[in-house]
Amino acid sequence: MPTTPVSESLFCLDLAQNLPVSQEATTSRVVINNDLLRTVIFTFDAGQLLTKHSSPRAVVVTVLEGEMDFSIGDEQERTERMRAGDVLYLAPHEPHALTAATACRMQLVMVDV
Repeated sequence: MPTTPVSESLFCLDLAQNLPVSQEATTSRVVINNDLLRTVIFTFDAGQLLTKHSSPRAVVVTVLEGEMDFSIGDEQERTERMRAGDVLYLAPHEPHALTAATACRMQLVMVDV
């Protein structure tokens, strides 16, 4: 996976066109990857899911299109229906999972703290 230099600016264009929602699949593309942060675009067909997991990094999720049910926590799990424009912050090591309610697209940004 190529590294994006921290000291260089760049445009990442036409991501929606170059990463369409695939039928009965989850797809992803790393957009930016360096020592400060990692940005990934995900697409999910309706019904696709990511099982519960966590990240050692802080995470910001932005729903770009569609709707998903996003769960956070372990013992006192909380689930919310997220729609286009909604944003979620996850503290490092916070367990989380999601299920796509419709075909959807999200941006995930991971930041080292």
